[in-house]
Amino acid sequence: MVDCDALDADEVLFANEEWRVLTDGLEHRQTGYFIDRAAIARRRGDVLWEWPFHLAEKRWCAPRALHEAFVAALDLFGIAVDTGLASSFALAFGLRPATGGAARQDGFVALGDVLKPHRSAARKRMPVGDVRATSRRETGDRQRISAGIGN
Repeated sequence: MVDCDALDADEVLFANEEWRVLTDGLEHRQTGYFIDRAAIARRRGDVLWEWPFHLAEKRWCAPRALHEAFVAALDLFGIAVDTGLASSFALAFGLRPATGGAARQDGFVALGDVLKPHRSAARKRMPVGDVRATSRRETGDRQRISAGIGN
């Protein structure tokens, strides 16, 4: 465990490709997004942690790098990790690998992508030569006409 109070405010305690843990909080390296040390353990009123849900809405946030840095920050700040943290990441960032256009570099679906409405598939149209009757009566009329009965 590192005694954060004895370090400078700008000292980097942990870093990965996207995040760094400073003595006063967790910072995203590219955007400058910052989670204050005093707020990092914020909960949603139940056992779920707030930050995984909040950051899952950000398109720039990769869950694996965040998880690694978040757990490191909790350890460095002396905050206990519980099963609610794993549940929070799983619910926020998705339980299944992404496929197709929704795939991120880390292979998971973000909450924002799951909740975003998708366009409905276009209605299937029948080929031009395929004529279907809409009722029994029309079917009977067609058969009579093609047989030379009627008009």
